[in-house]
This record gives sequence, structure tokens and C-alpha cells, in this order.
Amino acid sequence: MKKLFFLVFLLVIPFTNVTNGQLKIGYVDSDSIMDKFPDAQDARQKLDAFIQDWQTELTKLETNWKTKYDDYEKRKLIMTDQTRTETEADLIKLEQQIGDYREKKFGTNGELFQKQDEIMKPVQNKVFTAIKDIAKDEDLDFIFDRSGDVMLLFAKDEYDVTALVLEKLKLK
Repeated sequence: MKKLFFLVFLLVIPFTNVTNGQLKIGYVDSDSIMDKFPDAQDARQKLDAFIQDWQTELTKLETNWKTKYDDYEKRKLIMTDQTRTETEADLIKLEQQIGDYREKKFGTNGELFQKQDEIMKPVQNKVFTAIKDIAKDEDLDFIFDRSGDVMLLFAKDEYDVTALVLEKLKLK
């Protein structure tokens, strides 16, 4: 998506009629902003706490399965066919529970992605608002993010507005 926007941007520039004849372009390093912005750090810590809790629970489930599997392996030769079948069914059920838990927490539509959206969206909105305000204040036509998919091969440091965004975020 960003690459498509960038290509369209490059095609539109020659046909753009800018009042002063030159475009003003700035760029930010969103990774740097997120690393230095206290709200983003707090949000990451909250997410990390959820991940740690879920990972601990997943480890418990896996350890329980491993213990039961090891016990089964030791005793399967002396088990009756019925007991062996029941134990194997229990192990399969535990494996399924582990898979379901992993998918529920870490899967494509899992709780991790929902929590990321819930916790990070307000932070991202603050950053985006600060970037828009700076674009207006500095009369910039475009602001690129050099840490994303759009490749920024060269930029003069004078156009880097990352520090301005961080300063703006501190004022709020």
C-alpha cells in the first residue's frame, strides 16, 4: 500500500502546481518516535505483560502434555488396549487444547492483535495528530516515514521532523 502511494506520488509530482514552485517534504522515523515516546513505551509494557501471562499459561499446558506423554511412553507396553486408547485420546485432546489456546491468544484474529489495536491505537492517533500539526506548522506538503516500506534513499537532515513530533508529543 505504501509502495503504491509512493509510486502515485512520484507520478503526480510533475503535474502538481505548487504555489511557490517547490514542494516541501519532511520525514519522520516512526520507530524512533515509538521508542522515545513514553505513552508508546507504556503501551508496549502493557502488551508485554499480556504476552508474558499467556506464554506462562501456554508453557504450563505444554509441560502438562509433556509429563503425560512421557508417562504414557514409559507405561504403554504394560497398558491394556483400552487404557492405551484412552491415554492417547487424552493426549490428542490436550494437544488440541494447546493449539486452540495458541490460536486464541496469538493467532491471526487472536487476543494479541485485539489488544495491540486497543492499546496502541490511541498512541498512534496522538503521533499522527502531532505529525499533521507539524506538517501544517512547517507548511510541509508531504511527510514520509523512513522506517516503513517506502524506501527513502536520501534525505537532508534539515527535513527530518522526528524531533519536532517528539517535542509536540511532550507538550500534550
